[in-house]
Amino acid sequence: MQLTARLINVLPLQTGNGKNGQWRKQDIIVETDGQYPKKVCIAIWGDKINESQLQVGNLLKIDFDVESREFNGKWYTDCKAWKIEIAGGSQSEPSDWQAAPITEEPPMGVGAPVDDLPF
Repeated sequence: MQLTARLINVLPLQTGNGKNGQWRKQDIIVETDGQYPKKVCIAIWGDKINESQLQVGNLLKIDFDVESREFNGKWYTDCKAWKIEIAGGSQSEPSDWQAAPITEEPPMGVGAPVDDLPF
């Protein structure tokens, strides 16, 4: 999944030792744009933590996985980032950056070459 959101809070860095050695985890809180903004807590693990990107106010493009697990009859859900970039760059941002256009290929038969292959 991918999300573009503004960083609003960086929680304290968590560290520890596990069976595979030392680990680091950084939780961040981001807020989406739009009519109904949502706040999302995203975890960043290990070498993916880049303090220079994690400045409050930065607009971030975050690729992440969502995973749920059960423990003692309760379910817990984590959002784990696997790639983070500063959004925008040299191009100007649309005012409603949550609703960026999605490009799709045209359906078969509409502007597509005729092909006898079934795939």
